[in-house]
Amino acid sequence: MVFWIASSVVFVVGACIGSFLNVVVYRLPAGESLIYPSSHCPTCNSSLGPTENVPILGWLWLRGRCRHCQTAIAPRYPLVETATALLFWLVFACFQFSVYTLGYWVFSSWLVALALIDWDTMTLPGSLTRSGLILGLGFQMILGWLLDPSLGGVVQGFMTGTLGAVVGIWLLELPGTAVSLWLGKSAMGSGDPHLAAMVGAWLGWSGLVLTVFLSAFLGTAIVAVAMVLGQLQRGQRFPFGPFLALGGLISSLWGVPLWDWYLNQFLF
Repeated sequence: MVFWIASSVVFVVGACIGSFLNVVVYRLPAGESLIYPSSHCPTCNSSLGPTENVPILGWLWLRGRCRHCQTAIAPRYPLVETATALLFWLVFACFQFSVYTLGYWVFSSWLVALALIDWDTMTLPGSLTRSGLILGLGFQMILGWLLDPSLGGVVQGFMTGTLGAVVGIWLLELPGTAVSLWLGKSAMGSGDPHLAAMVGAWLGWSGLVLTVFLSAFLGTAIVAVAMVLGQLQRGQRFPFGPFLALGGLISSLWGVPLWDWYLNQFLF
C-alpha cells in the first residue's frame, strides 16, 4: 500500500517536472527566461489559467487548443509530461526510497531536456551539460561518503566521477575527430562529447562505456530503419544526443544486471 501511494505522488511530481522541462526545451535555445513570463500561448500570448496549466489534464481540458485563439497546442507537451512521470515512477520502482532515486530523478530530467533540445535544434546547450556534469560529480561524492563516511570516501567518489567524465570526452572526441578528418567534414556535433562526459560523471566509466555501446547500437538500428522507410537520406545529419540520453537512462536503471549478463555470457 505504501509503495502505491508513494507511486501516485511520484507520478504527479514527475508530471510537474515534465511540464517544467517543456518550458526549458522551448525557452532555453531561444535565450528566454525560464521564469518570466508565466506559461502562455505562443500565438496570442494569453496566460494559462490555473486549470489550463495542470500537467497532462490541462491539455485534455483545452482539447488541445488555446482557449483564446483556438490555435492547436502540440500533443508533445502532454506526451513529455506523461513520459517524465512514467520515467520518475520507473526510477522509483527500481531504487525505492534511496539516494539513487533522488539522484537519477535529477539525471533523467537533464537527459530528457538535452535529448529534446538536440532533436529540435541539433545543439546541446553547454549550460545544461556543464551543470549536469557538476551535479554528477556531487552525486558521486555523496555515494562515496555513504560508502565511506570520511574525506577519503568523498575524494574517491569525486575521482570516480572525474574518471567517467574524462573517458566520456575522449571516447567520443577521438573517434569523432578521426572520422571527420577521413570524411573531410564534421561527423559528430561538438556537444556530444560533453554530454558523454556528463553521463560519465553520473555513472562512472563502466556505465559510460555501456551507454556509448547502447547509443551506438540503437542509433544505428533506428537510422537504418529510417533510411529503409525513406525518412532519412544517406549523408543527412541526425542528432546523436537523444540516443546518448536513451543509453544513459538504460544504463542508470539496468546497468549492473546488463554488465553481469555480459560477463557471464562472454567471459565466464
